[in-house]
Amino acid sequence: MYYDFFGFTEPPFSIAPDPRYLYLSERHKEALAHLMYGVQGQGGFIVITGEVGTGKTTVSRCFIENAPAHVDIALILNPRLSARELLSAICDELEIAHPAGASIKQMVDLINRDLLRAHAAGRHKVLMIDEAQNLSADVLEQLRLLTNLETAEKKLLQIVLLGQPELQQMLALPKLRQLNQRVTARYHLDAISRDELPAYLSYRLGVAGMRGNVFTAAAVRKLYRLSNGIPRLINLISDRALLGAYAEGEHEVTAAHIRQAAREVGGSNNRSPGAAGGGGKPALAPYLIVAASLLLAVISSFWVYQQWSAQSAAAEESEIPATLNGVVQRDDPSEDEPRVVVAEAPVSAEPDPQASPFSFSEHSLDLATAFRELFEVWGLDYEPQASPIACDFARASGLGCLERQGSRQSLLFLDRPAILALQDDRGNQGYVVLRHLQGDVAEIALPGGAVQVSFNSLERFWFGEYRVLWQRPGYADASRNDNNTAGEELWIGARMMELADTFGESASDSARIKRMSAEQQVRWYQDVRGLTVDGIAGGMTIIRINNDLNAEVPRLAGKQEGGRE
Repeated sequence: MYYDFFGFTEPPFSIAPDPRYLYLSERHKEALAHLMYGVQGQGGFIVITGEVGTGKTTVSRCFIENAPAHVDIALILNPRLSARELLSAICDELEIAHPAGASIKQMVDLINRDLLRAHAAGRHKVLMIDEAQNLSADVLEQLRLLTNLETAEKKLLQIVLLGQPELQQMLALPKLRQLNQRVTARYHLDAISRDELPAYLSYRLGVAGMRGNVFTAAAVRKLYRLSNGIPRLINLISDRALLGAYAEGEHEVTAAHIRQAAREVGGSNNRSPGAAGGGGKPALAPYLIVAASLLLAVISSFWVYQQWSAQSAAAEESEIPATLNGVVQRDDPSEDEPRVVVAEAPVSAEPDPQASPFSFSEHSLDLATAFRELFEVWGLDYEPQASPIACDFARASGLGCLERQGSRQSLLFLDRPAILALQDDRGNQGYVVLRHLQGDVAEIALPGGAVQVSFNSLERFWFGEYRVLWQRPGYADASRNDNNTAGEELWIGARMMELADTFGESASDSARIKRMSAEQQVRWYQDVRGLTVDGIAGGMTIIRINNDLNAEVPRLAGKQEGGRE
């Protein structure tokens, strides 16, 4: 067809379900952030609404692919069911065996037992219902009753409702007010904005192999007016317009091509509910409607498993500050003058009579053994013979590996267990794994078990060199070298939802922060926490974010947790 004519390696607006073509607008990212934020709560309802074709299904599939590791998701695609049929479908999705003629009470009891078992195993169950505007009030009330299943500490089931705007009208009914009060997060997904449309087109053209643009400025304006920013219509009209330009031997898509394409697919008759104009019924052929719907059902895993962008990787290596005499200084060659901020007051390190003196000959390790002990603190089994380069093993395990020069205050600023490089008076070198530090009491990890020694006695062998491990975000996959800007912004957005509530000066200020772009949110957080304000989520920023969110991760001076951030 027109692919070779325009220089494409494949059709840029194909309706085939190819996850490489998923474009996340700011609204899609924000909706995903609401979902990621919501499932970290204590149960209840999350509601995502949007007009037909705005990408609600895409959002749900992306969320399923990127849900936290401890979350199990049951997906209901056909909600036109009775209460009993819905409970049976939920049992099927959760793989709960139940008799064919089971009553509502029997199935609720079975679901309750399954949720209790999941809770005991550290799992969190999420029920996601697409096209939820088709649920009846009685079925919605039954769903509300399911959220009554709880322990003394938390509710056991999180329910996500995705639907058209009518869903919000249903929830506003007086008889559903109890359910409406249990909505912990809600978001309305709008269409792609006029300003985002050129980036949307360029993204898809780029994936198809073209560097440049075939749409004139007038064509883009016309495309937006006729599609109202609905991704489904944008794709259908664009594909037909490219075919029309090819048939005329034109290498540019003009406004005339867009206008003709819209007539052919019925796009010119589509208006958003608030748009003026005729009320003609869309003339999309049934097979085109079904095919276009498939595009929005793409399960996008590609961008989630991409590696960090080169910019973020560079920031990771340069953002950790060195600390001298209680002052944090960021050594970044990209800055003319490093920003200087006053660190937290040093912890008193008076000698502790309960701590034993540190013995270089007895307590120091070789580097391979030290790394093995440090990885064990993180719950990983490291074998130096199998992985000679420890930091490669760390990256493959989802961790970052940092080597820096600093002081005791630098270690406390990072708040992560560390390997300290030591040297005695005779020039002999060794290493010690500092697992915990409180005052003068230093807990060090040894192959035979942890022991407590005086940090003052240890510090005379330490000249500032240290290594730490830290948890890289889930969107950073060591097996790929591709950029993953969308995954990074999703990770940041979900956490900024919580941080805005924590550090916002008021409810209105918190709402303002949540509406910022990902880069603006990072700049806001860096400024609040005394970090270098560059808008890049590098290593230091991510470590501090996880500290502020009390991630379950080994800590040097904070609360001691096992596992990962």
